Amino acid sequence: MTDTALVSDEMARKFATEKDSPYTRWVAGEGLDILPAIYVRNLRTVELKPWARRGGSAVFLNHDASRTSNDSYVMEIPPAGELAPRRQLFEEMILVLSGNGATEVWNDKGQRVSFEWRAGALFAIPLNTWHRHYNTAGDAPARYVAVTNAPPVINLYEDPQFVFDTPHDFAGRFDGEPDYFADGGEQDGLLLRTNFVADAVNLPLISAAERGAGGGHIRFALANGSMNSHISQFPVGTYKKAHAHGPGAYVIILSGEGYSLMWAEGEEPRRYDWEVGTLIVPPNMWYHQHFNTGSTPARYLALKHEGVAIRNGQGVPKAWISRRVGGHQIDYADESPVVRAMFDDALRRNGAEPRMDEAYAAELATLPPTS
Repeated sequence: MTDTALVSDEMARKFATEKDSPYTRWVAGEGLDILPAIYVRNLRTVELKPWARRGGSAVFLNHDASRTSNDSYVMEIPPAGELAPRRQLFEEMILVLSGNGATEVWNDKGQRVSFEWRAGALFAIPLNTWHRHYNTAGDAPARYVAVTNAPPVINLYEDPQFVFDTPHDFAGRFDGEPDYFADGGEQDGLLLRTNFVADAVNLPLISAAERGAGGGHIRFALANGSMNSHISQFPVGTYKKAHAHGPGAYVIILSGEGYSLMWAEGEEPRRYDWEVGTLIVPPNMWYHQHFNTGSTPARYLALKHEGVAIRNGQGVPKAWISRRVGGHQIDYADESPVVRAMFDDALRRNGAEPRMDEAYAAELATLPPTS
C-alpha cells in the first residue's frame, strides 16, 4: 500500500513511540514478523518463521489500519506434529488452508472435547479455553489462517502473562458440551449460529441480491464470540457492488478467480488479482469491489470484528445501503465507466462474456432517486 500522507522524518520522530505498542512488542518477542499487508497473493505459500513457543511456524499479516482492532496470522503444523497447548483472553476464528488434523479443547474443570478437521473447515476457539491443534497426517504439513482480537486485549492489559495464563472458565462460551463442535447449527435469517463448519467451500448459502449480481450469502456467530464472519458467493461473469466499511475485514478467497478493486475516496481504483488462497484486507473506509472473471462461481470468506459493520438506526450495515440514501454502497448506475470497461476486457481475455444485464435491470427497478 502506498502511503500518500507522508511527512518529514523530524515530524515522524515525534510520534515514533506511539507507533509501537504492547501488541507489536509481543509479536516481536515471539520472534515473528508482522507483514504490513493489504494483499497476499496466496496464504498457502506465504513464507513463515519458526514459532518456538507454539512448536510450529507462523507469520502475522495485518496493517496499520487494523493493527489496533484485530489481526491475522498463518500457522503451519509439521507432519505428524502438534502445537503446544494454549489459552488466551481473546477470541480466535480459524480457517484450515491445507492438510488434515484435529483440535482438542478443554476448560479448568477438565471437560474435554475434540474434533477433526480438513482443508476448508471453519471454527472458533471459545474464549480462554485450553486448546491444542494436531496434524494427523505424517507426510505433509497442515496450515491454517486465524483472525483474532488480540491487539486491543494485549494493548489494554500490557501483560502477556495475564492474557495467556489467567484461570477462568467462561461457561457461557464453553461448558464442556460434548456436541459443541458438531457440524450444523441454527439458521436465523442470514445468520448461522454454529461453532464448526466442516466445509466452508461448499456450504449452502442463502440468496442475497442486495449486494448485487445475485449469488448467495451466509453470516456466522461462532463460539458465542463478539467477532463475526460471513461467506459471499457470486456467479460467473458478474461482480459485486463497491462498498466501504470500517477496518479489519480479512477477506480470503475460497473458490474461483478474479480480481478486486480498492481505493480511498477521491483516488483511482487499484487492482488486486486473486485466486484460491488470496488474502485481501481493505483499509478503513476504502471502497472495494470484487469481480469474477473465472469459469466457476467465486466465493470468499470474510473474518472480522464487529466494528467493521457501521450500521444505521435499524441495525443494517451501511455497506449494504446505497450512497443515494446515506449508505456506503455504490450503485451500478453510479460507478465509474472504467469499472465496466475493465471488467469486460478481463472477461474477453478469458474468453468469457459479462452476465450483468439482469443485475443492472434489477437495480434500475428499485433504484433510489439521486439527491
